Amino acid sequence: MSHVKRLVLSIVQFLRQQLQTADLSADAKESVEVAVQCLETAYGVSVEDLSNESLVVSRPLLEIFGDALPREHVQTSHENVPEPTEAQKAEAEKYKQEGNNMMKIEMYTAALECYTKAISLDGLNAVYYCNRAAAHSKLDNHLDAIEDCKRALEIDPKYSKAYGRIGLAYASLNQHQKAKECYQKAVELDPENQSYVNNLRVAEEKLRDMASLGNGDMRRPSGGGGGGGGGLDFGSLLNNPTLMNMAATLMQDPNMQNIMSGLMSGGLSQNTGGGLDALLQAGQQLASQMQAANPELVEQLRRQMNNPNDRNSSNQDGTERNN
Repeated sequence: MSHVKRLVLSIVQFLRQQLQTADLSADAKESVEVAVQCLETAYGVSVEDLSNESLVVSRPLLEIFGDALPREHVQTSHENVPEPTEAQKAEAEKYKQEGNNMMKIEMYTAALECYTKAISLDGLNAVYYCNRAAAHSKLDNHLDAIEDCKRALEIDPKYSKAYGRIGLAYASLNQHQKAKECYQKAVELDPENQSYVNNLRVAEEKLRDMASLGNGDMRRPSGGGGGGGGGLDFGSLLNNPTLMNMAATLMQDPNMQNIMSGLMSGGLSQNTGGGLDALLQAGQQLASQMQAANPELVEQLRRQMNNPNDRNSSNQDGTERNN
């Protein structure tokens, strides 16, 4: 398989994981599902390829992308950080409290700025780094959250909340083994914290699901897995004459042809992300036209895409209150 197909397969894997883990609206999920099918058809990849270790890259696409981005240098040692004065500590506390208030009203960028100001005044307070990590996580800056948690743990190696939050960041990057190890440490330090216990259980379930997928069980992935298709029977869909006729009719639509032509002419290779936007646009338009033409069939598809095996999830969004 060419590098291009392996890249597309990684994108498909990422999108399937987003369907399971991201907070997407029903319309957005439909668009992503259609985008996945378009990519699989256009590039000749399939869900079965995800079980082939020779085709799947060793690291999640989101992690590779994060490593490729230029990021501000994060100091890895606090040994040379000067001891703050009492006045600086007091001012830093004010910024921390302001940041906590911003987190409560979901103004995460403002909270991030407040915690950064607190750190600039008192770089020896582990709480400030851990709180900023929470803000980074809310902004999907998971790699930065990991770095801040590591800084917090350098200052205070027994800070259980830092282990809990770094576990959440690893889980968001689908690095469930690392997440499990962090949750285990958090539970060891704070065994009465039910959130850590629940998150550890979820991480262990994710690892079992991944092991199951690695053994070739791709037909009925569980609700906790990241790469499944929600129980959708593609074979039945492709043999459905009504669906196939509708798809053929839709592809004759000039607007749809223009979108797909733009995609196939190299839109996916653009650094601006326009190709993915076009994919979502195509999916949205396809879903809308299908809904108008045959709402009963769309409802049938929606029922097939719903996963009947959802598990009770624990606190995986990092919403525990900051210090």
